[in-house]
Amino acid sequence: MSTLAVAMCLPAIFDVAVGNPDWQVFALSAALTMFIGVMLVLMTRGNVRNISIRQAFVLTTVVWVVIPCFAALPLAFADLQLSYTDAFFEAMSGLTTTGSTVMLGLDFTPPGILLWRALLQWLGGIGIIAMAIAILPLLQVGGMQLFRMESSDTSDKVMPRTVQIVTYISVPYLALTFLCAVLYWFGGMSGFDAITHAMTTIATCGFSTHDASLGYFDSAAIEVTATVFMVIGGMPFVLYLQALRGAPAGLIRDSQVRWFLAIVVVSVLCMWAYRVFGAEGADLGTFRAAAFNVVSVITGTGYATEDFSAWGPFAVSAMFFLMFVGGCAGSTTCGIKIFRFQVLYATAKNQMHRLLQPHGVFIPYYNRKPIPESVSESVMSFFFLYVLSFALIAVCLGLMGLDLLTAASGAATAISNVGPGLGPQIGPSGTFATLPDAAKWLLAFGMLLGRLELFTVLVLLVPAFWRK
Repeated sequence: MSTLAVAMCLPAIFDVAVGNPDWQVFALSAALTMFIGVMLVLMTRGNVRNISIRQAFVLTTVVWVVIPCFAALPLAFADLQLSYTDAFFEAMSGLTTTGSTVMLGLDFTPPGILLWRALLQWLGGIGIIAMAIAILPLLQVGGMQLFRMESSDTSDKVMPRTVQIVTYISVPYLALTFLCAVLYWFGGMSGFDAITHAMTTIATCGFSTHDASLGYFDSAAIEVTATVFMVIGGMPFVLYLQALRGAPAGLIRDSQVRWFLAIVVVSVLCMWAYRVFGAEGADLGTFRAAAFNVVSVITGTGYATEDFSAWGPFAVSAMFFLMFVGGCAGSTTCGIKIFRFQVLYATAKNQMHRLLQPHGVFIPYYNRKPIPESVSESVMSFFFLYVLSFALIAVCLGLMGLDLLTAASGAATAISNVGPGLGPQIGPSGTFATLPDAAKWLLAFGMLLGRLELFTVLVLLVPAFWRK
C-alpha cells in the first residue's frame, strides 16, 4: 500500500511540471492510500512471524484485490468520465498485466493518467515475477512446485525472501526497461511515449498512450523493437539474473525457453504463410505484421498494429488458441505457460510407452530431471480447472447478452491476461467500454483468477479451507 502511494506521487509530480490540475487527484489518492498503508504497518508491527499455507493463500489473494481498489482511485476521481467499475477494471487490467481497456480518446488523455497506467503495469510485472519465484512454488500451485525443487540447492537459489527477490530481479528488469526505452526513442517515439511503452512492453501488458496502439507510429523500427522485447519479457527473469552473474548458458540450456522460442517461430511462420497465400504479398511488411501481432498475443502483451480479426477465419482461430499459450514461468506473461505443455507432453508420451510396453519402466522428464507424480497431477488439475473456468466465464458473459465471439474471446483474454479479444466490440480496434458493468466485474475476476494461477483463488471457495 505504501509503495503504491509513493508510485502515485510520480504522475502527480509530472502533472505539476506540465501544469495539469490532475496532480490534486493523485495527491489526494496518495494521501489516502499512504494513510491506510501506514495504519496497516503499525497494526502489524512487532507481530511478524512465519505464516501458514492457508494464511499465504488468503494474503496473496487479498493483496491482489485490495491494491487495485486503491489504484483505481486516481482513474475514478480524474475527469475521465469513468465510473468506479470502469476504474477498477482498468486498474485490475493494469496490475495483472492484462491490457484490456475501457478508456477512449487516449490521444487526448492527460499525461499523468497515461503515466499512471504504465506504472501500474510495470509494478504489476515485477510483482508477478516475484510471486512466481517466491510464492506460487511454496503454495504448490499448478505444478509451480517444480521450480521450487529446481532451486532447492542453495547454489542455485536466487534469494530466500520475497523482498530480496524483488531487489535482485529489479536489476535486469530496470536495465531491460531502460534499453527498450532508448531503442523506442531512437525509433522515433517522444521521450514520454518511449518510457511509458517500454514499461508496458517489458511487463507484457500493452497499454498504449494512443488509441491506435503501436500502429499509431507506423514505424518498422518500433515494431521490431517491441517484438524483440515482448519475447524477452516472455522468458524467465531468473535466467537474466544468472546471465548477469556470469552464467548466460542457462538461457540456451533451459528447455522451457527453447520450447517457447520454437512455438513463437512456428506460429509466426504459419501466420505469415497464411497471409502470403491469401494474396497479401510476401514482402517484409506482411512478415513484420504477422510476427508482431502473433508475438503480442502469445506473450499476452496485447499491442496491435492491425485488426487481425480481419485477416480471415484461420487467423481468428489461430489467435484465439494462441491466447492460451503464454510464456515461460518466472516471466511477466500469463496464460497456461510453456512448462505445463511440456509436462503434459512428457506425461502423455510416457503413458503411450506404457500402453505399448505394459511391463516397461518409463519416467517423464522436464529439463533433464524426473517429473514427480505430484507435479503431473497438479498440472493435469490445472488444465481441467483452466478449461472449466474459461467455459463458465464465457457462458456467464453469453447470459449477459454478449455474442458468441465476444463472450468466448472475452473469457479467454481475461483468464489468459492477454488484452484485446476478437470481433468488432472488444477486438484490437475496440474497447471493453460498451460491456455491461456486470460483465466488467466478471472479467476483472477472470483476470485475477488467471494471474493467481486459478488455485490460489479457487481454494478460498472450498468450505473445507475455512474449517479448523
